[in-house]
Amino acid sequence: MIHLVSGDLLDSPTGLLVLPVDGDGPEAWRAALGPAYETARTDAAAAKRPAMLIRPDGSRVLVVRLGDEPGLERWRWAAAAAARQADSLDLDRAVLALPPGESADVAAALVEGFLLGGYRFDACRSEDPQDPVALGLWAETPSDGLTAAVGRAAVRAEATAWCRDLVNLPPDAKMPAALADLVAEVAEDAGVRCEVWDKDRIEAERLGGVLGVNRGSLDPPRFVTLEWTPEGTEADAPVVLVGKTVTYDTGGLSLKPTKDSMDFMKADMAGGAAVAAAVVGAARLGLPLRVIGLLPMTDNRPGGRAFAPGDVLTMHSGATVEVLNTDAEGRLILADALSLAQRLDPRWVLDAATLTGAQGVALGERVAAVLARHEDRDLADRVHRAGDATGDLSWVLPLYPHYREQLTSDIADLKNVGGRMAGTITAAAFLEAFTRDAAGDPAYPWVHVDLARPSFLNAAYGYRPKGASGFGVRLLLDLLVDEAGGDARLASEPGPWTSS
Repeated sequence: MIHLVSGDLLDSPTGLLVLPVDGDGPEAWRAALGPAYETARTDAAAAKRPAMLIRPDGSRVLVVRLGDEPGLERWRWAAAAAARQADSLDLDRAVLALPPGESADVAAALVEGFLLGGYRFDACRSEDPQDPVALGLWAETPSDGLTAAVGRAAVRAEATAWCRDLVNLPPDAKMPAALADLVAEVAEDAGVRCEVWDKDRIEAERLGGVLGVNRGSLDPPRFVTLEWTPEGTEADAPVVLVGKTVTYDTGGLSLKPTKDSMDFMKADMAGGAAVAAAVVGAARLGLPLRVIGLLPMTDNRPGGRAFAPGDVLTMHSGATVEVLNTDAEGRLILADALSLAQRLDPRWVLDAATLTGAQGVALGERVAAVLARHEDRDLADRVHRAGDATGDLSWVLPLYPHYREQLTSDIADLKNVGGRMAGTITAAAFLEAFTRDAAGDPAYPWVHVDLARPSFLNAAYGYRPKGASGFGVRLLLDLLVDEAGGDARLASEPGPWTSS
């Protein structure tokens, strides 16, 4: 809960009062705080970090300079810097000041940045977790619109934090059955219907990609369907989100080449975590939009029955795939889910996946790759715009038909890797084959988001911590709000984002 505060900004101690400053800052702030404000503002601008001033009554005022990031990101980054300062001071309460005249969008960005910047993952620590800082927002003229914008921002931040929690969990805490239970508990609390298929049902549905990847594991797979269907949308075509959920990836028999390349493979389910958080977030926002999430879950290990290079898998679609690299497993489980999505008669389908190392080589750790057929380029452009708006940046790569030629197999319908060249694109080309119907025509509009590097960071930046970043959650929610016509109503009782 974010408390809105009005009245005299400096009237009573708050624990920590945060003043985001662009240039000289509002005249009222300069007049009220006098020379100490000017000193703090100058120090913050010179050092590019928050500067503290202590008032005579002992209360703290933190002056945070806005940086050079584009759009609303500069407000998010400034608020995140304030959150880190508040955490270091071990304070109970902080108040963000919305500069007079700034919009509800700016207020929302400040709240998002503070909540995301103050994130901590304490689930594996022996000591009791630190209580989060209680947050207030001061506004000169509070309004219902401002209250609603701040509430929506809190939901987006909480959804992102839940995604981070799931990704940061160690592998042995989130094998498929356990992860399915974690997701189901939070989803059902939000009013999202959750269906979990066990291995018997997966075999009955002939999900050959999921079963093939799972063959080396001691832990059976799961396939989770999440459905948010608000009243009045039961007959509507859904938006379908598909998330790669490989709970741990050794590479299988094509073992990853170095220890470093395996250390963080608990994050290979980050696409699935982002999808789960987006569907639950849509429910918490009360979006009047039918949304379905599909999460194929397995780990990938080199056990005695592990699938091997040279094996041929028969997929859900009936297509056969020659496996030439067992570390190209994510596309196999996604292919089954994309084929299943045809049953749902969707408006459009988006898959999110930590799919290729080549994505990071091409775009680095801050920008995801987006790919779509030429006829679905408008959907790819919408993803790109949502990334710009939320800070989950993306760039559209080409997906010309000739890339499919690299997947030609000598013995099967296609092979699961296309060689060294254009690895991110050929992975998408493989997925695209499973978005077509029996006649070979596109079954639905489709877009692919490869977020391999942005989903898990070696070093923090902005409001993103080292480790799980939660990349993609706010991007997906922005897309869903747009699809719903911009209509987002907060649920009256949002409930917890953690399972018991």
